[in-house]
Amino acid sequence: MNGETGKGPEAARFAAWRSHLLRDGTVAGTDADELEDALSDEFGALRAAGLDADEAFLIALKRLGERHPATREFGQRYTRSLWDRPVEAAGAVRRQRTETLLAFGLAALAAIAIRVPELFGFPLAEGGGVYLRNLSLFVLPGLACFFAWKRRLESSKALRIGLAFLAAAVLVNTLPFVPDGATESLAALHLPIALWLAVGAAYTGGHWSSASNRMKFVRFSGELFIHCVLIALGGVVLIGLTLLTFRAIGVDAEWIVEAWVLPSGALGAIVVAAWLADNRSGVAGSMAPMLTRVFTPLFAAALLAFLLTMAWTATGVRMEREVLIGFDLLLVVVVGLVLYAVAARDPGAPPGAFDVLQVVLVIAALAADAVALGAIGARISEFGFSPNRTAALGVNLVLFGNLAGSAWLYAQFLRGKGAFAALERWQTGFLPMYAGWAVVVVALFPPLFGYR
Repeated sequence: MNGETGKGPEAARFAAWRSHLLRDGTVAGTDADELEDALSDEFGALRAAGLDADEAFLIALKRLGERHPATREFGQRYTRSLWDRPVEAAGAVRRQRTETLLAFGLAALAAIAIRVPELFGFPLAEGGGVYLRNLSLFVLPGLACFFAWKRRLESSKALRIGLAFLAAAVLVNTLPFVPDGATESLAALHLPIALWLAVGAAYTGGHWSSASNRMKFVRFSGELFIHCVLIALGGVVLIGLTLLTFRAIGVDAEWIVEAWVLPSGALGAIVVAAWLADNRSGVAGSMAPMLTRVFTPLFAAALLAFLLTMAWTATGVRMEREVLIGFDLLLVVVVGLVLYAVAARDPGAPPGAFDVLQVVLVIAALAADAVALGAIGARISEFGFSPNRTAALGVNLVLFGNLAGSAWLYAQFLRGKGAFAALERWQTGFLPMYAGWAVVVVALFPPLFGYR
């Protein structure tokens, strides 16, 4: 056979033609070899005459097809495929252009949405709780719409997601919160967690029950965070330089930055970051695992140092509000590191040193969470239940359950008594627990604690 057909696209063309001949049933293997030699000679001669590969193959098929019906039939199909390629390519370009316009259009809507409360008499500088409660509703519905369109979500599933956002908007804007009360702040803090699950349902195309789809959403979430941080850093530099240049001509531009650029730009940037993260997952996907590997040993060392120091000094944890928030944030970051390490790992790879380090981190976090739960329990027993203490208790119990299951399954994996896939299923299957607790805080805490 001619050397032109031995590799690359040429080999694929000849393989498709030969497969068609053998499926046709009119040509035996030996006859196919002879026909392929003839087709290869024609193809090589035409390529040597200066024709490109598609033209040469098409003409060679036509010439051989005059003597062989199956080749003539394949030549007709190949001709149609050549005509279809530009149409398919043009369709892909049009869809990519539409996706870009949609992403930036939704980013613009998110940027404008934060100004809507002003139409109802709530200025941004004084709106306080209204903006706090609705912050996630300014941007997350747009993200859900973007992924619903991109994943071609079924209308019934899209309707359910839309109803979830509508119910959330009605709930947080009709409850009679006491201004600047704890339940209002807790609702505003937990609503994005609950609604992020709705965004996840849209991201997975409505197939949330699939563990692999949930893991893809976890990866996307980590990549989105990285893109948001990078855009924020660029935005800080841009704003600083802009203020500096305006100041050079005696113009104070700070009011524009505070009133428009910061609030509107921040919300619009989230949509743009999501679009970038979804389309440039290869770039972010190489960064997030690297960051996970850098920070896992650092967080493990910090937690171990905390536990050892506490044991050495025999000092208990003082769970004041600020300390409690910081402690919970630390545990949330640890759970995030574990979750993203699981998402970035090859499930088929054998246990390694980093897996051992992950187990150390999980066990240290589990012990720290147990200390926090003891301190919260002591505060509740001394001062009774309050919205903040009850929310902290719930969050720490949910985190404790996740960490305990992760520690057990990771240990089983290291001992060769369990598959890594079980840990993946546990981590992604636990995500609705966070959203469920967030719904409890948003919907039930206000009436339980008198909307204070």
